[in-house]
Amino acid sequence: MMHWNGFGFWPWWGLLMMLLWVAAVVGIVLLIVWLLRLSTTRGPERTPGGDGHDPALQILRERFARGEISREEFEEMRKVLE
Repeated sequence: MMHWNGFGFWPWWGLLMMLLWVAAVVGIVLLIVWLLRLSTTRGPERTPGGDGHDPALQILRERFARGEISREEFEEMRKVLE
């Protein structure tokens, strides 16, 4: 038989509060990780390897694909940009 003693379901409230704190801490950690990933994937200065995110390299690839520049010109310009 459950005892009320004027405190309600006190053991359950303790467990619930603990779970809420754990969820809050996990949420804050996930938010920080998401923000750090977001900040490292933006901007051409973060992608020096030419992995397709640098707008200048993308334009250069498009010009080469359209035949506006030769392979030699493409290679020279790519080396300068990287």
